[in-house]
Amino acid sequence: MRLIEQAWYQNHPVKWLLLPLNSLFWLLSATRRLLFRVGVLAQPKLNVPVVIVGNIGVGGNGKTPVVIYLVEKLQAKGLTVGVISRGYGGEKHAQPLFVTTGVSTSQAGDEPVLIFQRCNVPIVVTSDRVAGVKKLMALGCNIIVSDDGLQHYKLKRDVELVIVDGKRRFGNGWLMPAGPLREGLWRLKTVDQVIINGGIANLGENSMTLMADSVVNVLDNQRLSITEFLTNHCANSTVNAMAGIGNPDSFFNTLNELGFVLGQKVGFADHHHFEQTDLQQFNDQTPLLMTEKDAVKCTTVANKNSWYLPVNAHFEGEQGEQLIELIMTRTKSYGL
Repeated sequence: MRLIEQAWYQNHPVKWLLLPLNSLFWLLSATRRLLFRVGVLAQPKLNVPVVIVGNIGVGGNGKTPVVIYLVEKLQAKGLTVGVISRGYGGEKHAQPLFVTTGVSTSQAGDEPVLIFQRCNVPIVVTSDRVAGVKKLMALGCNIIVSDDGLQHYKLKRDVELVIVDGKRRFGNGWLMPAGPLREGLWRLKTVDQVIINGGIANLGENSMTLMADSVVNVLDNQRLSITEFLTNHCANSTVNAMAGIGNPDSFFNTLNELGFVLGQKVGFADHHHFEQTDLQQFNDQTPLLMTEKDAVKCTTVANKNSWYLPVNAHFEGEQGEQLIELIMTRTKSYGL
C-alpha cells in the first residue's frame, strides 16, 4: 500500500505533515461551490435529465457496476441512455471523444471502454461534461448517466448517487491530501442516495454487493461458470490474481469468498497501464484472474490462461427497483 493510502486508511502519522494543506483544499473547493451557488459561475441549462454516479472520496468504490446497472434498467424502460465520463487513465482530448469499437483504453480510459463493451451505449469522454451531454443530446439520448462527476458543479444534475466502499468507508475522514475525501461528510446529507458497496449499510443507506457467477477468457471470450472453472481448470482451486483498481484487496477477498485459493497476487495502482512484463511475472500454467476493468487493457499482452471476473451490482430487496423509480419520477418533468 502506498504511503499516502496508509495515511488515509491506517492512520499513518505522515497525515500530520499533510494536514496544513487541508485548509487550502477546503478553501478552494468551498469557494468554488459558493460561486456556483450565487450564480457567479454559471450552470448551463440542459433539456435532459442527468444522473450523477459519484463519490466524495478518491479511489474505486464500485461506481462502474452501478452505471452499468442503471443503463440496463433505464434502457429496459424504453429510454435512450447516454453516458459521460472523464476517462481517467486515457488521453486528454481537445474535443469530446465518442467511444466506439476502435477506441482503445489508452485513448478513452478503462471504464468508458468497459461500459461500452458491456452496454453498447453512446459514451462521450471529456473533461467538459456539459459539452459531452450536448453531444449525446445531438445523438438523440434522452437521459444521461455521468460516471463520476459529483464535484463537477458546472453540470446540472437531477439525481445524485454516492457510492461508498463499505469496508474502507471514508478512511480517517479528512479532506485531501491528509485524507481521501474530496468533500466533507456533510455532502452525504445533500445527495439522493448513499449506496454502500459491501460491508454493512447504516440507517438511511442502500446496500449493494457485487455478484459474480462466471469467468471469461481475456483472449477468446470463452465463458465458464465458476463451478466449472474451479473443477476443470484450477488444480486445488489455485489461481494467480492481479488488480489495478482503487482497492486491489477487495478483488482478492472476492476471489477467496468464491472459493479460489490465491497463489501469487499483485496489486497495481488504479488505472495502471499494463505491459507484457506485468503479466510475465506470473506462472502461465496457473490461471491468472483479473478484474474486467483490467481485462480491457490486457487483450494485447495476456496469454491464453488469462481470465477476468465480470461482476454485477446487486441491491438488497426492493432497493434497486426503488432507485430506478426515483430516477423515473425525476424525469417526468422532461416529458419522458
